[in-house]
Amino acid sequence: MLIQQKKGNLSSFNLNNRGIDWLQLEWYETSKRILRKQTQAGNDVALKFLDKNPALTQGDVLYEDETIIVAIDIVPCEVLVIKPTNLFEMASVCYEIGNKHLPLFFEKDEVLVPFEMPLFRLLSSQGYAIKQDRRKLLYPLKTTVAPHAHSNSSLFSKIMQFTNTGV
Repeated sequence: MLIQQKKGNLSSFNLNNRGIDWLQLEWYETSKRILRKQTQAGNDVALKFLDKNPALTQGDVLYEDETIIVAIDIVPCEVLVIKPTNLFEMASVCYEIGNKHLPLFFEKDEVLVPFEMPLFRLLSSQGYAIKQDRRKLLYPLKTTVAPHAHSNSSLFSKIMQFTNTGV
């Protein structure tokens, strides 16, 4: 089956006694515009979102007929879980992760990032409360990043000044 657009999300979808055939995706596959996969029931699915990034999320409905609904199920993966204790720590952790151009996810009061041993070692050595876990990466931190320079007037240095002075 060819899928070119989302039909909604299970959170606001009427099931009408239809079964759900899950299309399992890794977190990094949720932004793919073209992808071929099989659902749990073995149905071949071709995703072809030509106009823009689909930004697929947990429970997105891709297909429906009288008997089934094909919906997205994001697979859990190994993650680093960082729970900053204050605004300064949040700024520092997000800067370190962002400086490595890694994707950030935010859930409740925790920062999540796909597991990477070098980042684990770096953040652990800097004294942050960090642990390894297995979770679904569901809430990406969406940002628009402008070109930057590494100088004394960077956004990070301004954030650090703000958090240090309490202004």
